[in-house]
Amino acid sequence: MKKHMLTKKILISGGGTGGHIYPAIAIANEIKKRDDTTDILFIGAQGRMEMEKVPEAGYKIVALPVCGLQRKITLQNVVVFYKLLISLAKARKIIKEYKPDLVVGVGGYASGPVLWAATRMGIPSLIQEQNSYAGITNRLLGKRAKTICVAYEGMDKYFPRDRIVLTGNPVRQEVLDLKNKSADALKYFNIKGNKKVLLIMGGSLGAQTINESVLKNIDLLHKSDIDVIWQTGRLYFESVRKKLEGRKTSGLKIVEFIARMDFAYSVADIIIARAGAITISELCAAGKPSILVPSPNVAEDHQTKNAMALAGSNAALMIKDSEAEKRLIPEALMLINNNKLTGTLSMNSHKLGIKNSAERIVDEIYKLLN
Repeated sequence: MKKHMLTKKILISGGGTGGHIYPAIAIANEIKKRDDTTDILFIGAQGRMEMEKVPEAGYKIVALPVCGLQRKITLQNVVVFYKLLISLAKARKIIKEYKPDLVVGVGGYASGPVLWAATRMGIPSLIQEQNSYAGITNRLLGKRAKTICVAYEGMDKYFPRDRIVLTGNPVRQEVLDLKNKSADALKYFNIKGNKKVLLIMGGSLGAQTINESVLKNIDLLHKSDIDVIWQTGRLYFESVRKKLEGRKTSGLKIVEFIARMDFAYSVADIIIARAGAITISELCAAGKPSILVPSPNVAEDHQTKNAMALAGSNAALMIKDSEAEKRLIPEALMLINNNKLTGTLSMNSHKLGIKNSAERIVDEIYKLLN
């Protein structure tokens, strides 16, 4: 049954990585589930993965030329500011023509110019802040946003307290339902199911430190009595494959990308991953014990703060990127054979998971629309 029958226009902006795109699509899907007459338009960044993934999900998207600021002093930042000015003008033009009733920002390059333009044109906006540490852009935008949906407690140090709503981060629906998938998952990965399974992943593009840590300890993994599913990422697959030529790799399933993450989660006993906000939300929703290796190459080191939020609740282990080559695989093998510790991490991570995040966020959207 449709809960609302309002013909509305909603603009969703952001992207850049799966961590921004999949929550945005989950929000759009929930809106359509409630009222399929609602018109939804996405705005993304030119050349980024949302320009492919959003149309695949069945939604319209337009692009801004906006790109990321370089951390070091470089002439390239002149181009960045030039593209930002063009993006602000283009965002304003799109909003003027589309006439949205509400703008939703999910983070990523495109989110800033769109929300900046919308709030100055009197369009109500909602921010979905995914991390435990809010970046400078969202902190500035939050001063004018009507509602800020967050995934962690204590976010009033970044945003006005009266506009914050704890909703959690939306995760892919298939990850929320892992029951009765083990048999299909074992067949999918060609695993017999008589050994424990270590899942290693660094995101869709990959993580160099994690991959190097595995390569340096490949003999140790080969000797251990476990199965390993290793997602190298698109950027590193060929180089990893070449480095493993002539090495013993039985028990290792090495893949570029895992399309069925629900299958991967369902068979994994423990997981090694980066500490992006959506990865953490999925680990908690699935209640999986994990070792988190925060990327040091992200704005304001927010992955470390995300990982510390779990490690501080005894819901995950954390290893610094600089220590991963030495510690990561030995500690993963220790953890996978420690049933008491994996049980504790699983229980505590599951307590932190919020499974109906998309519904909660869309509830807030409808409050603003109404």
